[in-house]
Amino acid sequence: MTSTAQSDLLGAPAAGSAFRSERILMTIHTRPGLEMVPAYRQGKAASPGASKLSSNESPHPPLDSVIEAVTARLTQLHRYPNIGAETLRAAIADKNSVAAENIVLGAGSVEVASQLIHAVAGPDDEVMFAWRSFEAYPSLVRISGAIPVEVPLNTDAAHDLPAMLDAITAKTRLIFICNPNNPTGTVVDAAALDAFVDAVPRDVLVVIDEAYVHFDRSQVRADGLALFAKYPHVAVLHTFSKAYGLAGLRVGYAIAHPPVAENLRKVSLPFGVTDLAQTAAVASLQAEAELNVRINEVVQQRERMYAGLIAAGYPAVASEANFVWVSAGEHSAELDALLAAHKVVARTFPGEGVRISAGSAEDTDRVLAALAAAHAEVGA
Repeated sequence: MTSTAQSDLLGAPAAGSAFRSERILMTIHTRPGLEMVPAYRQGKAASPGASKLSSNESPHPPLDSVIEAVTARLTQLHRYPNIGAETLRAAIADKNSVAAENIVLGAGSVEVASQLIHAVAGPDDEVMFAWRSFEAYPSLVRISGAIPVEVPLNTDAAHDLPAMLDAITAKTRLIFICNPNNPTGTVVDAAALDAFVDAVPRDVLVVIDEAYVHFDRSQVRADGLALFAKYPHVAVLHTFSKAYGLAGLRVGYAIAHPPVAENLRKVSLPFGVTDLAQTAAVASLQAEAELNVRINEVVQQRERMYAGLIAAGYPAVASEANFVWVSAGEHSAELDALLAAHKVVARTFPGEGVRISAGSAEDTDRVLAALAAAHAEVGA
C-alpha cells in the first residue's frame, strides 16, 4: 500500500498537505456523560515575589530530616516502589492505633477518595456530599458513572446533616463528610455527627475526610477515628499534603474496616505511591514534634488573617483549617482583584466567595495591607 493510499484510508489529507490528527480523533467514541466532568482546576500560580495562597499548601519547606531521607533513596529510582508499602502502613497504623490491614494508600487523599467511590458505587448509584465542599467530589463521582448528590450547606456555611439524612435514597452508596470542610473551614459537632452516622443505613459508607484535621483547635469537632472504631460503615481519609507539607509527593490514606479496605486495594492504582513518597511520609511521622511547631504557626496566621478580615468588614467564616473562607458573593471578583493588586493569589469561586490559604507572617502582612488599602480608599 502506498503512503497516499494509507493517508486516504486514515482519513488524512492527501500527501503534501499538513497532517491533521483531529480528522481521525473525531471518529473515536466518547464515553457518555464525560462532557459533564470538568477538569480539576488547580489553584492559580503566583508570579515571582507574590504570595501563593490559592492551594492550601504548607508555607514551610520540607524538614531537613525528610530531605535527607528522600535524598538517600534517589539511587533507587530505577526500582519499582514496594507495592504493599508495609513500612509506611505499619507506621500509620501505629500512629492511629489501628491494624495495618485497615490502611490503604493512594496518590494523595483525592486518589483514595476515588478508590472509595469505585469500590462501593456503580452506574446510577448515588454519592452524597455537602456543597460547597471539596471541589473534586462531583468530578470523581461522575467519572465513576455514579450520580453526585449535592446537599447545600446551612446558613453557617456548615454541613446540613438533617437535610443530608433526608436526601438518602435506596440508591445512596456513599456519603462524604469533609471535616473541617473545604473551602469553608467549618466543623461538624461530635454529637451531631455521631447521631447522623447512627441514623445512616449500615449498607451506606460514611467517609470522614479529615484532610485538615491537624489545624483544628475547636472543642466540638467529631473524631473520625472514634467513629471508625464505633461503626462498621465508617471510613476515614487522611493526607500528607497539608500539615506534613508533602503536597508535591502525593500520598494519602484511608482507614477502613477490612472488607472495605480489601476492595479499595482492588481498585487502587498499582504502584500509585512512589518510593520517595513512602520514604518522606515515614520520615514525617518520625518528626511530628517539629511539624507541630509549624502547624501552630499556620494556625496563628489563620487567626490573624481572620481577625483582619472581620475588622475590615468582610464576611469571613471562622475556620478550623489552614485557610479562611470569605462569603463575598457577587463581590468575590472585587476581593480577588484587591488581593492580586497586592501580590496575593487566592482561590476565588465566582459569585460565591474567596478562599485564602494561611501562609507565612509575610503572606498575612500582604493580605492585611490589601485590606488596609481598600479601607483607606473608601475613607478618602
